[in-house]
Amino acid sequence: MADTGIFATTAEVGYKAGANCSATSKAEAYVNSFMTQVESFINAATRKNWSDAYSGLNVDVKGILKECASDLAAIYVIQFDMSGFTSRGEAELMINVLYQRAMDCIEILKDKATESFVAGA
Repeated sequence: MADTGIFATTAEVGYKAGANCSATSKAEAYVNSFMTQVESFINAATRKNWSDAYSGLNVDVKGILKECASDLAAIYVIQFDMSGFTSRGEAELMINVLYQRAMDCIEILKDKATESFVAGA
């Protein structure tokens, strides 16, 4: 099976989910499903279809999309099974950090102040 996500790869999601995440939830089939969901969420939340425009975007915009998508997908990987983490608090802290960064990326993509940066992509 190959990566089917547009914005980020299974490996990039795995980096963020950490060493203690479930082998099942970080498997490519699961991550591909998570990526489909988060890419749709990003498109809906920002009211722009980044998936269709992806090939024409500049590297900086692609980097923001990669960060956002891998953060959100890693949250799904972590929450699938938290038993491998040293504590529930460890997993929750990782989820909170990933969520905040993803929301920061969403705001950057939506922000009118960066419209010319995004439009110039």
